[in-house]
Amino acid sequence: MLLRLIDSKWDEILSEAMSEDRSVVQIVCPFIKLGPVERLLQLGKPGKLQVITRFNLLDFYEGVNDVAALRLLMKNGASIRGIRNLHAKMYLFGQSQAVVTSANLTQAALHRNHEFGFVSKDPEIISGCREYFESLWSKAGENLDSEQLDEWERTVTNHCASGASSTMTSDLGDKGLHVGNLSGPTPSSPFAVEATQGFVKFFGVSSKRADRSMPVLEEVERSGCHWACTYPKGKRPRKVKDGALMFMGRLVKEPNDIMIFGRAVGTHHEPGRDDATEADFGVRPWKAKWPHYIRVHHGEFIDGPLSNGISLNDLMDSLDSDSFVPTQRNAAKGEGNKDPRRAYMQQAAVELTPEAIKWLNERLESAYASYGKWTPDEVGNLDWPDISF
Repeated sequence: MLLRLIDSKWDEILSEAMSEDRSVVQIVCPFIKLGPVERLLQLGKPGKLQVITRFNLLDFYEGVNDVAALRLLMKNGASIRGIRNLHAKMYLFGQSQAVVTSANLTQAALHRNHEFGFVSKDPEIISGCREYFESLWSKAGENLDSEQLDEWERTVTNHCASGASSTMTSDLGDKGLHVGNLSGPTPSSPFAVEATQGFVKFFGVSSKRADRSMPVLEEVERSGCHWACTYPKGKRPRKVKDGALMFMGRLVKEPNDIMIFGRAVGTHHEPGRDDATEADFGVRPWKAKWPHYIRVHHGEFIDGPLSNGISLNDLMDSLDSDSFVPTQRNAAKGEGNKDPRRAYMQQAAVELTPEAIKWLNERLESAYASYGKWTPDEVGNLDWPDISF
């Protein structure tokens, strides 16, 4: 039996195999993200496509699985079945090639993580892998249909938009078939998943900057940012997409700065659903002028005072025009404003570059390690939206 051991460039390995033979493509993979699926399907539509994955809604909530990825697979003719506690990763391409690896169909696994496995064109190995696939497939129940997928997407979206407070169960249900008592992979934090968008959302106004000694939890309670970021009346935040990282920043004084005190995962703004109600005005009257929401979930906030936070001035000093999307774009064009300190003036939020997202995440993790952090469970006594979508 012949095989080739592989420890890198998994994206190239899968792309080459897909280009060589896509008559029948069979995939076993717990976590599947949209980007890698798009790249594979750009090479051509398989003659037959079968996928075995996980149907645990918690995975979609945590961001390690994409409903959109499954939808795109189905659009391209895929039959998809779900198994609980799935951990194996295997990719079969016709009679030509078998790929067995530790890598999921995610950006991190294919490009950055330390993954290991093998590729083989040996008929005996391919046959053995296909027997394993067919055995799992026969136990995995019925094919996923679009109505089921739509229902799951509504359930996860509503759970995210509700803030997922400590009073709500984090167990959204596993829709996969139980075929044994094996334990599967544990979803990682949504902040470990590569975000395609990030924003600094500003709290407070320049005429009423907070003292650096103000407790972070006091600002969280004041602003309600544990479940929603607010935007001014008439200025709906239409740029924010599902899964965007929302970094919370409070305007402070002596010296003037914006201190990043936490982060959360955002959901897109939907007019009506994401507008303040009379009940919300009763809790925070100032929302009459700031009634539009980006609802958030998985909030994490630094323990202690705002002075424990991350300085936006430090970020701009470090990255300059690469701090924000508008200034980076203008620098690339060689025209327009390239000064990050002018880019966010009079704005409720500013969009971050990938470099800035990485910079902030690294420093927040360090701050959490030094000072501790508040999580949704620990801020459970604060107010949460009492709504039904």
